[in-house]
Amino acid sequence: MTTAMDGNPHQYVDRGSGALCTERLYQDRLVRFFYGRVRESVPAMFRMLVSRRSTALLGYLNYDTQWGSAACRRFLRGHGVDLGECVDDPRGFRTARDVFERRIRYWECRPMPRDPHTAVAPADSRVLVGSLAERLPLFIKNKFFEYAELLGRDRHQWLATFRDGDYAIFRLTPEKYHYNHAPVSGTVLDHYDIEGDYHSCNPGAALRVVSPYSKNRRVVTVIDTDVPGGTGIGKVAMVELVALMIGEIVQCVSRSRYDDPQPLTRGLWLERGAPKSLFRPGSSTTLLLFEPGRIRFAPDLVANQARADARSRYSLAFGRSVVETDVRVRSPLAHARTDARRSYILLDPRLSHVE
Repeated sequence: MTTAMDGNPHQYVDRGSGALCTERLYQDRLVRFFYGRVRESVPAMFRMLVSRRSTALLGYLNYDTQWGSAACRRFLRGHGVDLGECVDDPRGFRTARDVFERRIRYWECRPMPRDPHTAVAPADSRVLVGSLAERLPLFIKNKFFEYAELLGRDRHQWLATFRDGDYAIFRLTPEKYHYNHAPVSGTVLDHYDIEGDYHSCNPGAALRVVSPYSKNRRVVTVIDTDVPGGTGIGKVAMVELVALMIGEIVQCVSRSRYDDPQPLTRGLWLERGAPKSLFRPGSSTTLLLFEPGRIRFAPDLVANQARADARSRYSLAFGRSVVETDVRVRSPLAHARTDARRSYILLDPRLSHVE
């Protein structure tokens, strides 16, 4: 993957309307300055910028002060955020953090597909989908992450499980609702943290740092969906990545709305579409990995990536753009492959009722 010229517009497809939209990248000039001139000329300062301490300080200044609150109000007006979706009265919000950690009535305003064998988007975000198999046309992962490093080089079991599988990258922009929801129903097989940096998720920044998503601090959750009541698409790895000004990912699994949040533990049941975690404010990224041959991505997401009329900062060789789609949490992401599901049913008589 190659980078477009700095300062070029970044466009995405609105899934609902199919329209092309131009993203107003948050603090774009500042990010390009740090990831360009500072990174190249003063690497020690750049390393300090992406450290845990700097992220905590920037987060405090932007989200916990009156200056941050005023800037947040201007930002929300400029981005048309619908505060009418909130569970809590927005008039009670006092800081930018209150807004970015808002809860919404997702059970009313984020409908979910009825097909129980459909994986859903884990967040309000912009998504790219791809394959880890180099022989397939959706092989675009190189710039975003280095596979073995992403899951941890000592996690041999999971590296073998997801090798040559499929993946989806969800980029949360600052104005988005910042809860992650479970993309599938199933049982937690593994859950672990990997230490790392706090790189920005701005598209320009992502293209200047090789494999940034396998360098940032991240939380990995492996889910088994081939269980009674599960989504039935094999094992799924959910990788939640911190970013600049996001120093923490709070695991708060709920089965119903936001009630009775539970810590994430092995053996815990995750309900598709229910809240799983909360990103502290800013922008960040969630990445899903699927076993090979178990899912087919929604056709519109694949088609949108090849839109020739879009100008995206993500591009392949010869300048061909790779275009994100703006999706809503709990909307369809991928469907179980019929042939793979049928084979699984024959192996597991407990699911013989599945059509």
